[in-house]
Amino acid sequence: MRKSLDALYTGSAWLAALFMIGVLVMVLLSMLGRLMHFHVPGTDAYAGYAMAGAGFLALAHTLKRGEHIRVTLIIGKLGGGARRGLELWSLSVAVLLAGLLAFYAWRLTWQSHTFHDISTSSDATPLWIPQVLMGLGTTVLLIAFIDEWVLEFRRKRSHDSGETRHE
Repeated sequence: MRKSLDALYTGSAWLAALFMIGVLVMVLLSMLGRLMHFHVPGTDAYAGYAMAGAGFLALAHTLKRGEHIRVTLIIGKLGGGARRGLELWSLSVAVLLAGLLAFYAWRLTWQSHTFHDISTSSDATPLWIPQVLMGLGTTVLLIAFIDEWVLEFRRKRSHDSGETRHE
């Protein structure tokens, strides 16, 4: 199970990296178009879609690497059961919020598909297509928070580096 979860987080990060390359390609295409006097419609919109996709797809990997910003002012002063209790409470809230975010991301995607919502820019892209990336990213983030909660519950989560102990 651990290898599958780690592969999911790594795969999501690789997709995020590919979308960052997509942002670069769109920006370069737009710049070249201005220099050589041609226009590729939708480059700005596609750069935005790729940036949003990269951001959402990178969330879980960032969490699992311990790179999310955490305010440890209170929890850093606690030890033992108090710290563990606060960690479990915090992770429980995070699971709830990530679950709501994933639910509403998928709901928005479904509504955009149902109502045939399209981009208002010249590309007229059906909005459900880029919104799928938000749904995927938030779902993987939800899985990562559940994973962190289970690891904390089983006392296999490290609090020093953000890395997870595997035994």
